[in-house]
Amino acid sequence: MDALHAVGKKAGAHLLLRSLGASTLCRSKAGAAPLLLSQQRRHYADPGKYIQVERDIVCEDIAIVKMNKKPVNSMCGDFMRELSVTLEKLRNNETYRGAILTSAKPGIFSAGLDINEMYQRSTDHISVFWRTIHEFWLGLYGTDLAMVAAINGHAPAGGCLMALSCDYRIMSQGDYIIGLNETQLGILPPFWLQELMARACGDREAEMGLQLGTLYTPEEALKIGLVDEVAPLDSVVDRAREQVIKWLKIPDYARVVTKGMQRGPLLKKLQASQEEEVAFNAEFIHRESTQDVIEKYLMSLKKKKKKVDGQ
Repeated sequence: MDALHAVGKKAGAHLLLRSLGASTLCRSKAGAAPLLLSQQRRHYADPGKYIQVERDIVCEDIAIVKMNKKPVNSMCGDFMRELSVTLEKLRNNETYRGAILTSAKPGIFSAGLDINEMYQRSTDHISVFWRTIHEFWLGLYGTDLAMVAAINGHAPAGGCLMALSCDYRIMSQGDYIIGLNETQLGILPPFWLQELMARACGDREAEMGLQLGTLYTPEEALKIGLVDEVAPLDSVVDRAREQVIKWLKIPDYARVVTKGMQRGPLLKKLQASQEEEVAFNAEFIHRESTQDVIEKYLMSLKKKKKKVDGQ
């Protein structure tokens, strides 16, 4: 009951405004005419540097959040801060109740953390970067929006982190990969990320996958529970919309408080040890041995790029 009261007190007033101000669920489902293009544009958020937001024209309660950072949606500090602010704005806008997280670049959902933020940087810089990761994840995992990931391409490392933090995950069919391969880069997956994978896939699969840095095909990911559904690339967003609509049929207050009770303990666990984890990761990543592994990885990426450019 304490957990219920704690989450309910925080979310209650906000959700009451959201419920009163929100449009009737999926107006077009009830027979209303689709918005004119000029009307649709008025519903779009101001375009950001890395993040685009559109109001779904089928269900007006849903925001489509598109990552658009060239070339592979790598998660630098500015990218994560912009996405965090975007999600907070949507949360505070009572006309939005759910969101679809996807990429504006079909074929690549996100390549994960920007390794350049951790290569040949000072411990102070790495510390700031890790605090940004923490704040970003706390906001994404703890949002009261119904979040569905439409994974329309590759999603290693941080891309997988974002997908795991959503309420439901749909991945496109094709020659794509997803997984937490941090150990292959010489980086440690933090405890809260390890727990996310264990919750989705079970302890044994997470134990093996995290230590080996395994990357899974869409079908393999579906089999172990890393994703909830696999669909053709051109229908991933449509399937994500159907799922968000399903979640929004549940009364907001009941859904959000239940979500808070399920996710709150892990959120609080990170908040309680945040500075300790920041210091540990900054020191570990700054080690010469870790930097050597990161350097080799970056060199391999440059070789691949030269090979592609030479074709």
